[in-house]
Amino acid sequence: MNPPSPPESTDFPACGGMQSIDWRDKLRHFLQVLAFALALAAVQWAFQPDRPFGPPLVYSVLIAILTWAVIDLGRHFYPSSLETGWPAGLAGPSLVLGGIALGYLGGSWLADTLCGYLGLYAANAGPGPSGQWRSVLLISALAGTAGSYYFYSAGKSAYLERKMAEARRHATDARLKLLESQLEPHMLFNTLANLKALIDIDPPRAQAMLDHLIAYLRATLGASLAATHPLQAEFDRLRDYLELMAVRMGPRLRYTLVLPPALAGQPVPSLLLQPLVENSIRHGLEPKIEGGCIRISARSEGGQLVLEVADTGVGLSPGNADNRPGFGLAQVRERLASLYGAAGAIELIAGNASGACATARFPLKI
Repeated sequence: MNPPSPPESTDFPACGGMQSIDWRDKLRHFLQVLAFALALAAVQWAFQPDRPFGPPLVYSVLIAILTWAVIDLGRHFYPSSLETGWPAGLAGPSLVLGGIALGYLGGSWLADTLCGYLGLYAANAGPGPSGQWRSVLLISALAGTAGSYYFYSAGKSAYLERKMAEARRHATDARLKLLESQLEPHMLFNTLANLKALIDIDPPRAQAMLDHLIAYLRATLGASLAATHPLQAEFDRLRDYLELMAVRMGPRLRYTLVLPPALAGQPVPSLLLQPLVENSIRHGLEPKIEGGCIRISARSEGGQLVLEVADTGVGLSPGNADNRPGFGLAQVRERLASLYGAAGAIELIAGNASGACATARFPLKI
């Protein structure tokens, strides 16, 4: 038998002109071939129960193993099998035919020698008449071809699945980059609009706001170079952003950041919490005359990282309990779904007395 399925990984560093071999993969293939050879020997014996079981067993096992070894090990010598695990063009069928021929000739010779040495033939019986040799050759050819096709099909399916997974991964990365590119200008345009308004009415506050904006953009530029960063970096960016908003809102904006030291190094998607904070300010605190407070906290719960953004603003309007209007909340929900699937979620609920609380949950990285 000859399983030409591709290895688990497409990374095959060359070693002496031969691709590296995953020996666990080869052991699995060997056991599959051995099981098939045993079953084939049992079927042969069932049709000739008057003959001893030993010879067909030895022939079947040795021919199958030698055929498998030639094909499954030989395919690694072909550079064209680097990605798919199977030689391209005529090399593939040629390898199968050569493996069957060598497996039959070499396996038959070894089996005949071993059976004669161990005395497995019946009294006054040898390897069998010429008609039986033709039967063995035919069975070897059919079994070798069928086994090759089976393992080739399984390998091709695995190769296509890897390609599909790679395409999905690239699509998810591109989607997340698009979301981040949408979020950054959204925050920046709002800030610049506020800065423009302050320039005419309060130049000193506009200068302070500009200083905070520069500090925030510098931190944002560093975070944008990676899809994730430590939770501490996310909280540092939030502090810059809230200081920026405090210049505009003054005492109407108060905030609290709660980050346990044990969670400071947890990797999180960059720019995850800032749109939630922006949503709280724009739709919760700004409409409230006296303003309010934002509390941003992190905790671990049941193997998940729980991030909360709670405010004491005007709360949720009737009929809008599931979502507060705004660009950021919908995008955070979409980012969590893209990154974590069903394991990532965000919910928005009304506060106990006033305001609202947005809670994001996704798996901790241990």
